[in-house]
Amino acid sequence: MPIKAILFDIDGTLIDSNDLHVLAWEEAFAGIGVTLQRQTIHDQIGKGTDMLVPSLLPDADEATTKKLGQAHGSIFQSKYLPGARPFPEARALLVKAHAAGHKVVLASSASAKELDHYLDLLDARSLVTATTGSEDVERTKPAPDIFATALGKLDGIGPAEVIVVGDTPYDIEAALQSQIATIAVRSGGFSDLALREAGAVRIYRDVATLLAEYDASPLADR
Repeated sequence: MPIKAILFDIDGTLIDSNDLHVLAWEEAFAGIGVTLQRQTIHDQIGKGTDMLVPSLLPDADEATTKKLGQAHGSIFQSKYLPGARPFPEARALLVKAHAAGHKVVLASSASAKELDHYLDLLDARSLVTATTGSEDVERTKPAPDIFATALGKLDGIGPAEVIVVGDTPYDIEAALQSQIATIAVRSGGFSDLALREAGAVRIYRDVATLLAEYDASPLADR
């Protein structure tokens, strides 16, 4: 069945920001006296606060989780977001998808403020049909809410006509729960094994490689 829409994750996929999120989370946890290895934090990147904090601090109550999420958001947006940059060819991939007649959707666990910033950073407002972020859903990835909400904004397009491009196992897990296939990129720092075991249908080094091989990729399925 032809692909009619592509749901793009942002952090680690289109924007080189995963390591910046790690630093912001490290500082947020330090603020409550918790020290975590950066790799331990990185392994949870791709989740929103509601999923990430319980994974790292299983005993954290709702108030602590909220406090940590607010601290992370404040630190990331003030200290790290201004330095985040698109990966090479990220915008060109969106242009290619749009020109090919695909509806382009940004579907991320990012906040509304971050989504707005990334739209400008990618100069993508004229290319994007819709966006979904953490404030649009009750649960972030790996729950299916973000992709399910995005799918709901694509009138008449079913899961078999949609594909996700993401960088974490949590993108893949969330998409599978919405019956959507995922192309994975390695740019977020997750291993091929982790991406493959989560269920990626294809793995590329980064979005530049995906763009170069676009016509032979699942994005071009007719």
